[in-house]
Amino acid sequence: MHLFYTPDLTDTIYTLNEQESKHCIKVLRLTTNDMVQLIDGKGGFYTAKIVEPNPKKCTVEIIETKKEYEKRNHRLHIAIAPTKNNDRLEWFLEKATEIGIDEITPVICEHSERKVIKPERLEKILVSAMKQSLKAYKPRLNELVRYSDFIKRPFAGEKFIAHCEDTNKSFLKNKYTVARDVLILIGPEGDFSPVEIDEARQHDFTEISLGNSRLRTETAGVVACHTINLLNETSQDSDL
Repeated sequence: MHLFYTPDLTDTIYTLNEQESKHCIKVLRLTTNDMVQLIDGKGGFYTAKIVEPNPKKCTVEIIETKKEYEKRNHRLHIAIAPTKNNDRLEWFLEKATEIGIDEITPVICEHSERKVIKPERLEKILVSAMKQSLKAYKPRLNELVRYSDFIKRPFAGEKFIAHCEDTNKSFLKNKYTVARDVLILIGPEGDFSPVEIDEARQHDFTEISLGNSRLRTETAGVVACHTINLLNETSQDSDL
């Protein structure tokens, strides 16, 4: 069934925006009484039927509503340095959304090569990935912020920093407590500086490894995302 993003849905009758209406009627050639699915990005997953197949203002009627659709037992926040190649950052956002992530904060680090992002473009990536993977929650994309400012912000959960320095650190899978909210810092291509790692320690971040291989920034972000989701899914399966 075809899926549409409806972030401002509040009633049982809803009119798709012009872009979604055109796609629905002109491209997919749907018509009156055809069934579609809607997501609001806030946990709502809806089944609806078309009542007015207008290619500019297609109106649908909600038939079934599911709230908190497939809500996870944890919240995952990854703060990541934007990659020099913007395509790699977009790839991370796409894959992390498909796997399951709640919040992303781009951070400017000492070794960052990219210090500007295009939020509008990145938001489109998030929406597209959310729709493709049938997720009802759209990850929150925060504004670009300096690393030194970000790590001072309070966070009610477990906090980790993944880096490549040869220090006493354990694998993420051995340090994370399932079902807990978690924040993970992922550095730029040149890694976090020794000063940044020390600052993270001072703000109660636990140093972790994502494996024995040296990973690209975007790969490290996806590995961290997958690890947290897999640990939680495995824990839930064992409780059944």
